[in-house]
Order: sequence, then structure tokens, then C-alpha cells
Amino acid sequence: MGDAGPDAPVAPVAPNRWLRTPDVRDHRLVHAVWELTLACNLKCRHCGSRAGAKRPDEMTTQECLDVVRQLQELGTREVTLIGGEAYLRRDWVEIVRAVSDAGMQCTLQTGAWHLTDTRIAQAAEAGLVACGVSVDGLAPLHDHLRGRPGSFDAAIDALARLRAQGIRTSANTQITAAVIPQLRDLLGELVAVGVRNWQVQLTVAMGRAADNHQLLMQPYLMNELMPLLAELHTTGLADGLLLQPGNNVGYFGPYEAVLRGSGHAAEHWTGCFAGRNVLGIEADGTIKGCPSLPTTSYAGGNVRDTGIAEIWASAPQLSFARNSRRQEMWGFCASCYYADVCEGGCTWTSHSLLGRPGNNPYCHYRASELKKQGKRERVVRRLPAPGTSFDHGRFDIVVEPDPDAPRADPAAEAHRRHPAPPEPPSEREHAPAHSPSLDLCRGCNCYVYSGTRLCPHCGADVQERRRAYESALAEARHASARLTSLMRDLTR
Repeated sequence: MGDAGPDAPVAPVAPNRWLRTPDVRDHRLVHAVWELTLACNLKCRHCGSRAGAKRPDEMTTQECLDVVRQLQELGTREVTLIGGEAYLRRDWVEIVRAVSDAGMQCTLQTGAWHLTDTRIAQAAEAGLVACGVSVDGLAPLHDHLRGRPGSFDAAIDALARLRAQGIRTSANTQITAAVIPQLRDLLGELVAVGVRNWQVQLTVAMGRAADNHQLLMQPYLMNELMPLLAELHTTGLADGLLLQPGNNVGYFGPYEAVLRGSGHAAEHWTGCFAGRNVLGIEADGTIKGCPSLPTTSYAGGNVRDTGIAEIWASAPQLSFARNSRRQEMWGFCASCYYADVCEGGCTWTSHSLLGRPGNNPYCHYRASELKKQGKRERVVRRLPAPGTSFDHGRFDIVVEPDPDAPRADPAAEAHRRHPAPPEPPSEREHAPAHSPSLDLCRGCNCYVYSGTRLCPHCGADVQERRRAYESALAEARHASARLTSLMRDLTR
């Protein structure tokens, strides 16, 4: 493997964390994200865990190997190692090998500072199959955010060296206010170094990001960000790169199907997966439903005291997203058209910002609806974070006139219909969580509840637009097949 060139092809391996219908239905633990250590050699200004020094009571090697055993017994299919920086643990390769030998895919997320060839080769030999490298902007911005001059070059260089060892690579970008104008150029940089998967995620008001709150993107910029991401998605595909939104990017505007499902209408946001199919493990053995959630509110137990299977099955701090969350929704989200499906979006984002879940201003549909009303939302820090790992401060949502919105006609506004969620049937209270299904309106590319006749967003006849779309698609496929046949005949 070590003799392969940097452009050597890597055999495709489907991510084991991809969910299947039984996984969602039965709340199977599919993907564990494991903080091996809080030790880190970068000084990131947006780090939610305030990584730097290792925790004083991190698990021993034997305790870690027992965690691997427990994850295997629960049927976990993928284990992602994170930090801090996972490879600063001396036994990290042993843990990679144990995960791989247990039949689970082992992957890594890294800042790639001092990710040496020796470390990469050892990890590849132990069974590491994929690695995501953080790239948070062009070189000056990335180096500023990561606190190390040269960290951008180190990250870009690591992508090539990882592929040379047969490890699949991807890039991950934190969306701060400053990076939005750089995203087009950053796409070019990533394509140039052979990146095939690029995940983007909003920076959340946790840890050092709460301290450096000027880094946060304001919610009203969702109206600028989402069409830009859709543009980059299309551009990236032409160059062999797939842009994928993280779980706190969305939701339900006209680009949802493009970004979340790569054009497949059946794929859209269906609520927080923390504790439904995802597990977070901290280096001291603390178990959470998602590795990013605030520890004080979402720790369900510790592996030193209770087995992972028992915590997964019974801890309410993990199972909160398995049932309907309607009662905890508030603010705009409580009356949103998509409330029954979205359930307030990413729990981590809303809780870190406002101190409780159920109201998430970082939503494209929400920002676009407010813009139609001539309004926008900003977040303003009210209380600072206390300075501990996975902590958060407290922010207020400020609703204000949108200076860029077209002047509204008060008479027309009074008669304009704002989409409201459908009246739920009486038995909805006892229905399984996340049961409502959505169809894509081909008139405006926004989702509507199945069975809707007239789209509440654009007024189109949903079935009529679907038939027209399917007819046009069939004609395009026929034309494509005919053109392919003609070209084949010409080359004979």
C-alpha cells in the first residue's frame, strides 16, 4: 500500500453509517463517535470542547478495548475517532486495530497538524478506512481559526498522504461568517487536491465559539448561504466532488432535496438522530446521544458505572429524540409548517444557543418566511460561557426589520397566507416519532405533506406538477438514450 502514488485509485467503500429502514424504525446504534482524548495540538478559536490538555481521568487502554467489545455487541457498524486529536493517544493505533478486527469500520476526524507519514501508515495497516480533514477557509482564515500558522498547508498535504496509503479522504468545513465569501475559491482548492466528499457544518455557539461569538454566522444569512451551497453542489458534481450538508444545515427551503438527497426527493431532514442511531463517547467514558451535545444536560451515564447497552436502552438523556418532541417546541418552530418532521432541527445548535432545544433560528425555511414579512433574525450574546468543556453561554434572538427586503404592501400582506402545519389526526399523539411523510412540490421545489393537493408555498397543483415533471424527465431520458445510441453508431 505504501508504494501507491498520491493519485492511486482507492476502492470505494460505502459508509457503514448509512441508515436503512430497520435502523431508523428500531433505533439501532449504527454510528459511534468517540473522543479518544481531549489533548490537542491546535488552538482552534471555534472549538466546542475547548480541547487542548487531556482529561485528567481518561480511560485506560483496557477500558477502551472493552468499549470496543460493547459497541460490537450492540451491532455498531462504524466508529469515528475524534479528539482533541485522537492520534495524540499513544495507544490509538491499538484501538483502531481493535475496532477493525471487531468488524466495524474505523474512521478518523482530524485537524492533521503533525499527522506524520508514520502515523498514517500505522493507522492504514491497523485498518483505518477513511479520514476527514478539517479545512475551514483559505489559508489565512484557516490558520487564524486553527491558531497555528501553516495549519492549512498541513491539512491539504495530509489529504494527499492519506490517499497514498489507501485511506479514503474527505474535507470538513465549519461555516463561520468569514468563510462564506471564500467558499467558491475553497471549492476550487479542494477539487485541485482530489477531494471527493466535502461536508459543511455551521459553527455552533459552544465552547470557544461562544467566547468568539463574532465568528457565528447570523441566522438571516441562511438566505445567502443555502443558494450558494446549492450552486457549489452542482459545480462540485461536475468536478467529481460531492458537497454534503451537516445535520445543522437546512432546513426545508427549495434546496433541501438537492443538498440533503443529492436530487432524490425521498431524502430530506427527518429530525435529530442523537440517541436514535448515533452515540457520543467522551474520553472519560461519559456517554451522550451525540458527541457535540452539552455534557451537563445530555450525559446519560458512564461506561465505568453502567454498560453501554443499558445506557442506550434506558437513559432519557439519550432517548429524547426517539419520541415526538412537539411539546418542547417553542418560538417560530412551534407553529412551523414542518414542525412534525423537523422537530426544531439540530438539538446541539438550539440548546447551545438558547439553553434549551425546540427553537432553531438557523433554518432556511424560517429565514425565507421572515424575509417575505420584511423581517430578519440576529443572535446576540446575553451571558458568557463559563469556560468548561462543551459549555455554552446564552443568546437572545432579535427580530428586526430586514433592510434588504422589498417594501411590503400592507394590504397584500394582510391577505397573504402563511403555510401552517396540517391538523394532526387524533391518533397522532400515539404514532411513532418521525412518521409524517413528505412529497416534493415540483412547482417550487419545497416539501409538502403527502396527500396535499395545492401547495401551500406556491399554490401549484402538486399532482399535476409531479406528472408534468415525470413526463419531462422521461422525455429527457429517452433523448439521452437516443443520443448515446447515435454516438455509438458513429464510432463503429
